[in-house]
This record gives sequence, structure tokens and C-alpha cells, in this order.
Amino acid sequence: MILKQLVEFLDSNKARYVVVTHSPAFTAQDVAQSAHIPGKEVAKTVIVWMDGTMAMAVLPASQMIDFNLLKQVTGAKNVELASESEFKDRFPECEVGAMPPFGNLFNMRVFAASSLAEDKEIAFNAGSHRELLKMAYADFERLVKPQIGSFTFKRKTQGDNPAAIA
Repeated sequence: MILKQLVEFLDSNKARYVVVTHSPAFTAQDVAQSAHIPGKEVAKTVIVWMDGTMAMAVLPASQMIDFNLLKQVTGAKNVELASESEFKDRFPECEVGAMPPFGNLFNMRVFAASSLAEDKEIAFNAGSHRELLKMAYADFERLVKPQIGSFTFKRKTQGDNPAAIA
């Protein structure tokens, strides 16, 4: 079921969106394939710790975070991946790993990869592993007001970079 809080927020802010239902998928790349949407148009939400505070890094499913670049973009001294056990209670109405990239609804800062703006539309998990919301990137940026920066690199084949985070 789509996250009610998200739908109410989008409706109240006159954002247009489409709900895409797909077979269960648990990685952003699998979601893109299941929903028949290019990986660069599916935004994945990665929860990170930045100097002791939790934040969202939002990037295309086809890319990965470069933590050194993310530090430069954010000005943080320390940036590291948060574990699911550390953030799952922060999103009680979402399936773990399916939280939408709307940090403003969860009192979290949002950092969005500049490459997301290359497409007119983005799609993202809507609280479950079976539904996406698809909307104009401009509306996402208008409503979330993320800090935009270049902190990603294109996904390589498995085994190329074991230190990289999906």
C-alpha cells in the first residue's frame, strides 16, 4: 500500500504522479527491471550517517555513492552507510529499504545526485517493495528541496569495486 502520508503531501502540494505496481523487488536495479523503467530514472534512497546525524542520499539505481565525493558535497567530516537496524524504526510505515526519498516527511536532510535531473521524470519506492511513484523531477526538487551535488559513479560489473555501496 502506498504510504498515505506521502500521497497526502503530494496531493496537497498539487504534484502530479502515477502509481506503478510491479512484482516484488528488493534492489533498486531489480525494481527498475520489474517496473520496466530505465535504472537511471529510478531513484534509490540510501540512508547514511553524516557526522552523527542520519540523512538521505538519493541517486539513480544505475549508480553508486562515492563517499569521498559525498563528504565534499556536504561538507561533512565523516560519512558512512547506516545499517538497516539503525534506521528501520525511523520509517515505521515503510517496508525496510523501501522508504521514499522525501526526507522532509521524516525530519531528515536530503542530498540528491545531480544526475537525477538529467531526466524529466523519476520513480521511487513508495514505502513498499511492490509500488513506485513516478513524478516530474522538477516537482520532487520543488517539494523536497534537496541539496544537489555530484557524488556518484556508474555501477560497475560485480567484483570491480568491493568497497562500493549499491
